[in-house]
Amino acid sequence: MTHETLLLSRRKFLTQSLTALGGVSLISGLSACGQSPQPSADSQSSLSSTPKHGGTIRLGLIGGQQSGSLDPHLSASGSGITRGFAIYNKLWEWDENMLPRLALAEFAEPNHNASEWTIRLRKGLEFHHGKTVSADDVIFSLKRLTDPKLASPFRNLVQWIDRDRIQKLDQYTVRIPFISSIAGFVALPETWVNFGGIVPTDFDPIHNPVGAGPYKVKEFIPGQRSVFTRFENYFKADRPYADRFEVIDFKDQVSRLNALLAGQIDLANAISPEYIKILEQAKHIQTVRSQTNTHNSFDFNTQQAPFNDPKVRQAFRLIADRQELIQRGLNGQGRIANDLYSPQDPAFLNLPQRQQDITEAKNLLAQAGFKDGLSVELITPVGNAQPALIFAEQAKKANVSIRVKQVDLATFNGPDRSKWQFSSNATNVGTPYLSTAVVNDAPISTTNRVNFKDPEYSELFYKALAEPDLAKRKVYLAQAQKIQHERGGMLIWGFSHSIDAASKQIGGLAAEHTIFPTWRFEKLWNNQA
Repeated sequence: MTHETLLLSRRKFLTQSLTALGGVSLISGLSACGQSPQPSADSQSSLSSTPKHGGTIRLGLIGGQQSGSLDPHLSASGSGITRGFAIYNKLWEWDENMLPRLALAEFAEPNHNASEWTIRLRKGLEFHHGKTVSADDVIFSLKRLTDPKLASPFRNLVQWIDRDRIQKLDQYTVRIPFISSIAGFVALPETWVNFGGIVPTDFDPIHNPVGAGPYKVKEFIPGQRSVFTRFENYFKADRPYADRFEVIDFKDQVSRLNALLAGQIDLANAISPEYIKILEQAKHIQTVRSQTNTHNSFDFNTQQAPFNDPKVRQAFRLIADRQELIQRGLNGQGRIANDLYSPQDPAFLNLPQRQQDITEAKNLLAQAGFKDGLSVELITPVGNAQPALIFAEQAKKANVSIRVKQVDLATFNGPDRSKWQFSSNATNVGTPYLSTAVVNDAPISTTNRVNFKDPEYSELFYKALAEPDLAKRKVYLAQAQKIQHERGGMLIWGFSHSIDAASKQIGGLAAEHTIFPTWRFEKLWNNQA
């Protein structure tokens, strides 16, 4: 396919499929950005699979703000968190299946009842400014993250740490205890890994934004661009590969896609599914689909009528046509779920797939006192309403009227969420079971949307949370998941695919079961270096 044919095909696709963009044209955008590079004569398979040092890699992100920050404990925006992966490392990191593995730590284990953890750093670690990474830095970082005065949005994920009793055992080893209100907390690696950037005791997010990550900060212009240079003493031998790494901020998907097609950036993460056909026509672009564990659900407030009745919750789960929600709600980029999250967890419970059954749904509603149907309100964030609207259509078959109310993200994540009757949920990143429960429906939930106060489930959850032995923990969690499946507070209908795109000159990019293929900056290289 010639370059001219590529442009024509792209124009046709946009005309037929992207009219919802209100006349915004990727082709007119390309004329402003410059011409797209000629498709490479080489296929990706013919490019070197051997890592190459040098050169620059440019990542395009959406959502950069003028008030952006390099603070790993405060950067709540998606782009801020992504930048943090370049600068900071953690004690653990996510592996390709979204399970925690050791990173800066060489040893991390709980005691017999998970009431405390002992963590030992690797020796010879350095920060960007040359300071050795020590136990003092780990303690400083953890106390900073949990400091109420800092008001970190991630503090609630580690709020059970007893910060006043953290101990330094030697230069590289710390002991972390938990408050007495919980028996133990075996989920620490899962809840700390994403936002647990280790920083030095002399850290300052403005004047001294240093970490132990693969790249050092050279320039940061909030809302525009960030420039990083290779950290020569990175703890992973021979990495990172690029000499320079840049993050360029964009306001929307269209302008970023223009830049990728025009060769102005090399990488773009989290591509909207409707643009995949355009990218597949561009011979100089590679696309990567990752089957993630990010769940999509409709969450019931189990303390509010009518969802305080398990029969109503079960009826709604039988109303869902999950395949239609995947096809139309996720543009086919996902797989159906069975009302349980975290399929990668070793304790995940495989049960027969729940199917749509309108007759049984009506029967359950009648038993709950809604023989003639009922009406509910479903809250969903603006820009992600399609699944809710589809489910509202499906519910009509069971004489259920669902009013879909769209709210902005600030409202959706605000304090009113605990009062809502029914709401959408697609903001998780697909972590293992215990940490996902901590955020969603556990008795210590940090979001309080589901308010699932089931005594039997709570007892099982607390036992699992304090059980380091996986075999024993599986027994508790199998019973817990049966309860969630039968009478829990979530209708989990699907898992999303994550779509990333890059120039075919970029090596090291591979599909995972995470949203992080383009975030693993240390393993990417540029074949044109």
